[in-house]
Amino acid sequence: MPEQPLGGDAPVSTNFLFEVDGVEIGAFKEVSGLQVTATTHTYVEGGQNQYVHRFPGVLTWPNLVFRRGLVNSDALFAWVGKTSGDGFAANQNKLTRATGAVTVVDHLGTRLRSWEFEGVFAVAWAGPRLSIDQPEALVETLEVAHNGFKASDK
Repeated sequence: MPEQPLGGDAPVSTNFLFEVDGVEIGAFKEVSGLQVTATTHTYVEGGQNQYVHRFPGVLTWPNLVFRRGLVNSDALFAWVGKTSGDGFAANQNKLTRATGAVTVVDHLGTRLRSWEFEGVFAVAWAGPRLSIDQPEALVETLEVAHNGFKASDK
């Protein structure tokens, strides 16, 4: 993505892709949890009454939450199956963490920005609400844990 001058228009996206180990899991209409928080430690120095020293601590990364409409791909469940049930047992009950990426794609399919995640595994999935009394868009929700991310312009 070319550098934009200060005050320039922010890019607008129409799609978010989620990939695990290079396999596209799906396109999503909403992604939340792209954030990091640094804890801090304080130290009160004797004789120093003007301020308290603050030092950086551990970085914490919330789970990512993806929302999308139903798609015809089995990639999501193939990936989840590797970290639970028979897939988990077949791997000697060892969790296989993967590398994931969230990529912002514009209306032409151009990749604008990516965030690459280490140690990714699924922790929750919720299917669509099905009711003949209230017809509404069918939406899946996926929650993913990870060990942190880095940003990339590809």
